[in-house]
Amino acid sequence: MRKVEALSSRQKAAVMLMCLGPEVASSVIKSLNEQEVEALSLEVARLDRVTADQREAVINEFYELAVAQDFIAEGGVERARQLLEQAYGPERAGNMIGKVVQAMQVVPFEFLKKADPAQLYSFIQDEHPQTIALILSYMPLNAAADVLSRLAGELRADVAGRIAQMDQTPPEVIRRVEQVLEKKMSSMLAQEMTQAGGPKALVDLLNRVDRTTERLIIESLTESNPDLAETVKNMMFVFEDIVQLDDRAIQSVLKEVDMKELATALKGVNQEVSGKIFRNMSERAVGMLKEDMEFMGPVRLRVVEESQQKIVGVIRRLEEAGEITVGRGSEEDVLV
Repeated sequence: MRKVEALSSRQKAAVMLMCLGPEVASSVIKSLNEQEVEALSLEVARLDRVTADQREAVINEFYELAVAQDFIAEGGVERARQLLEQAYGPERAGNMIGKVVQAMQVVPFEFLKKADPAQLYSFIQDEHPQTIALILSYMPLNAAADVLSRLAGELRADVAGRIAQMDQTPPEVIRRVEQVLEKKMSSMLAQEMTQAGGPKALVDLLNRVDRTTERLIIESLTESNPDLAETVKNMMFVFEDIVQLDDRAIQSVLKEVDMKELATALKGVNQEVSGKIFRNMSERAVGMLKEDMEFMGPVRLRVVEESQQKIVGVIRRLEEAGEITVGRGSEEDVLV
């Protein structure tokens, strides 16, 4: 992806939206008009990869713009929090301002946040146990646990003991260790990238917005980028999600599906998926289907996935026609 200076305002907004996370971002989307939703959704889907530096630069620019526009007026961040609470309520305000506050804070060993534990282990395994303990103390818990488990038995116990006994460490010591380690890892971190945006990110958003907004975005994508729209739609419902359909919907789908195609699609699926299908078929039909599955023998994964996708296509067509209802990530209102 290009440097942050070269990004358009819409691209920066898309990066910022990804920083907020799917739940908060979906709330932001609901406050936009239709044209803004369409434009921003397209940028989110087009995003490829964003470095940690680019992400931080976008957040900082947002903060600086907020200050320049007197958004964060006298009283600083706390004043901004009060304004946001009045506009959006305490929960949304906390999520929105939290990202800005986090970007403003200097956290020791921040550059290790996205480092691969296996690579980090190779860099620190020969360091003094106290140095290793200091580094692990500032790492995310899961990553620190991964590195600790890779250490040799005696060294692991020594480091664990030092972590438990560690009290306050002078800032100058932390900075010195941080500088040395960052220099040693610079070649690796120069290539460190983090996934931001892309079709999966848009799918996460769409699974949390209302159906009207979802359809609006999909229709807009279909007109502007049909291939991308197809990718997004395919990711929103995969074959294994068939267990989410009620029995009536399953039966409607089975009426439209060729049994040989179904037999191929069921090769290798888990018992929950196959059981859902079998329970909505007659005993005789289940027997014939199982015979077809056994008779065809081993099937290439590509062929199985093609059959599954054809059935997903049937499900999408029936949903669009209003004949069945497909559940989403959040509950929908039900009229009785």
